[in-house]
Amino acid sequence: MAPPYAAAAAVVAVVLVLVLQVSAGSGADCRFPAVFNFGDSNSDTGGLSATFGAAPPPNGRTFFGMPVGRYCDGRLVIDFIAENLGIPYLSAYLNSIGSNFSQGANFATAGSSIRRQNTSLFLSGFSPISLDVQSWEFEQFINRSQFVYNNKGGIYREILPKADYFSQALYTFDIGQNDITIGFFTNMTSEQVMAYIPDLMERLTSIIQNVYWLGGRYFWIHNTGPVGCLPYAMVHRPDLAAVKDGAGCSVAYNKVAQLFNQRLKETVAGLRKSHPGGVFTYVDVYSAKYKLISEASKLGFDDPMLTCCGHGGGRFNFDERVGCGGKVEVNGTWVLAGKSCDDPAKRVSWDGVHFTEAANKFVFDQIVGGKLSDPPLPLRQACQSGRQ
Repeated sequence: MAPPYAAAAAVVAVVLVLVLQVSAGSGADCRFPAVFNFGDSNSDTGGLSATFGAAPPPNGRTFFGMPVGRYCDGRLVIDFIAENLGIPYLSAYLNSIGSNFSQGANFATAGSSIRRQNTSLFLSGFSPISLDVQSWEFEQFINRSQFVYNNKGGIYREILPKADYFSQALYTFDIGQNDITIGFFTNMTSEQVMAYIPDLMERLTSIIQNVYWLGGRYFWIHNTGPVGCLPYAMVHRPDLAAVKDGAGCSVAYNKVAQLFNQRLKETVAGLRKSHPGGVFTYVDVYSAKYKLISEASKLGFDDPMLTCCGHGGGRFNFDERVGCGGKVEVNGTWVLAGKSCDDPAKRVSWDGVHFTEAANKFVFDQIVGGKLSDPPLPLRQACQSGRQ
């Protein structure tokens, strides 16, 4: 017969397990061991640079001190997500030099869209690495990484993820902005762009389901930002920028972005119902970005429409022909024209297309606590269903 203290210890152990189970379902941190990201330039940490040529200086000047594949002076929202979860910054899947995938990988590339593009990067400026291509890369990553991890061992066990990480990881999505601008940049009307939003949702649903079937269970899905507040969009289609709201943003552009986001929220809700084994969080970055732009002065920023790293002066300091880090020929010599402003921390727009690190940090601070999410769960608890 066991001594009395052994029986008491057993009772304590059972109680402890029950307490841990309850706490795990009511606000405990998820401790995601990895993050796998899909998206466009808003979360690209080096994919496009590795494939089509490096982002030039002064990109990276604020935080990294050099260009590191990001179209920003420093960190992106995905970088702040990684920091918050205690994992390293995500290496781009397409970057073969010095990458560490032990705690995730980034499949995003600048210029990517949900739909495939029937053109080239050099003709349109949009990437051929659409979301379905990113999902194929992910599937290849699972298969190859686990084969190498198990059969080669050694250093590969230090730079590749463990098998169980794929079911425990957080899967982040931030894509859709380019699908809207592609339509407008090819002279479509707002009605024409709106007409293909249902197709975008079907394609996005298919990709997310594929990731689910490959083992993903926890999804953190960003909506698209207020495209009509970005200098490059307004310069490219001045006719759409003619009617502005109180913040100086294009009403036409943002109306389409808002419809996209409404449909995306419905799509995420549908995924939640059809895949009860997964957790799907819709994150309203639109509201965070619009708040920053409409209240920039109150929040300590300069003119939110004025590009920090650009050329040409004027209302936006943005020239489509000379981007951030771009050069122009002067008397037979090429000189830097796309220069950075003195203090990027005071600007919202980095290069007319992307936000500065300071602006990205503001957006992250708005979304990390869950107040702009559906369900309203913090980032670290995004493995919880939010259902009572």
